[in-house]
Amino acid sequence: MRMVDIIQNKRDGKVLSKAETTWMIDNYAKGEIPDYQMAAWAMAVYFQGMAMTEIADLTMAMVETGHQIDLSTIPGIKVDKHSTGGVGDKVTLILAPLVASFGVPVAKMSGRGLGHTGGTIDKLESIHGYQVERTQEAFVQQVKDIGISVIGQSDDLVKADKLLYALRDVTATVDIIPLIASSIMSKKIAAGSGAILLDVTVGSGAFMKNLDDARILAKTMVDLGNAVGRKTVAVVTDMRQPLGTTIGNRLEIAESMAVLQGGGRSDLRHFIAELAQIMLSLGGVTKSIDEILSHLSNGAALDKFKQMIEAQNGDFDDLLNTPTHETAFSKVVLSPKSGYITDFDALVAGHLAMKSGAGRAVKSDQLDMDAGLRIFKKIGDQVVTGDPLFEIVYNKTDFDAELESQVMLDAIVIADEKIEIKEIVEIIK
Repeated sequence: MRMVDIIQNKRDGKVLSKAETTWMIDNYAKGEIPDYQMAAWAMAVYFQGMAMTEIADLTMAMVETGHQIDLSTIPGIKVDKHSTGGVGDKVTLILAPLVASFGVPVAKMSGRGLGHTGGTIDKLESIHGYQVERTQEAFVQQVKDIGISVIGQSDDLVKADKLLYALRDVTATVDIIPLIASSIMSKKIAAGSGAILLDVTVGSGAFMKNLDDARILAKTMVDLGNAVGRKTVAVVTDMRQPLGTTIGNRLEIAESMAVLQGGGRSDLRHFIAELAQIMLSLGGVTKSIDEILSHLSNGAALDKFKQMIEAQNGDFDDLLNTPTHETAFSKVVLSPKSGYITDFDALVAGHLAMKSGAGRAVKSDQLDMDAGLRIFKKIGDQVVTGDPLFEIVYNKTDFDAELESQVMLDAIVIADEKIEIKEIVEIIK
């Protein structure tokens, strides 16, 4: 085969065969196909799209270029969860121990944050001593022993995806739904779980800005997962505003701890419970929302979180006694008028938290684990003039809190009529 023929076929809108796709990915991972030819293929995909068979072939070809996690020695149906990213997204921190508290094993590899989106692994690293890097043997054994482990993604997983993603990032070919879907699902399939819940976020704080694209991506990934024998369900969720009431690493851990103790905002608790109900059903367990919520109030989910932290050398007592740390500076911003919050731009909030030190603009940036944003009022909440809207907490002496708080204030809309939004927009099976 010749790569130039594959590029030409895709440029002309032809459907590539499994043999062509497998040959291309295998040789790209080996370094025998240069970046400029893969870039030409990616651009051809951008304009011509891919058939579902091609996406499935691409996904499995990428899986084969790296190590695959074998979870077969763990009893039961192993469940995994992936989010396409958002602002204040602490779902995994609460959802994973909640699901595991019902006896359904959760074996999860998570990523780091970049730009306005936070990463679960960064948040877990704000817990003193917590080890995010584990050997496959230790990862599997921990899930066998206590039913849960959340670790960083292995560098040995899906080599072709790492190469292809880096190339897409610099060739304006990131926002291609077939390539997004195959990138996500190749990692989830390689990670070994038999059932997968996909959280596809949509809105200002999400990668998918409109509902139609979010639906297409969700359906593509669900079809991919089911086609290769993984029970897969997707939820399309609203990311017009930050999730929960905090953005920042230690802040989000503290909020998660509050929810795991039956506290926090009721809308966040119910959203997590709805996701847990889907994950439990994927794992063969049927529970009502009330039964699921009871594991937040009776300590069962918190105990499972404690087991995970301690199994990965984290200091749970320190976290329990000192959920947040003081920062050198803080600024509380008050409402300039009365009414109802009708918009709280998640993208602006995410950028604010990043600039405060809670996130990375580039991969090499160092995180301030204690910096970030506390949110006191959200969409649908009533405010009166002078009510606190949000608080920025930070340690950076060069952070312009006056300027950044005004930018955030300008992105919050207060109107006369109340609106309500639901976190789960749609469920796709």
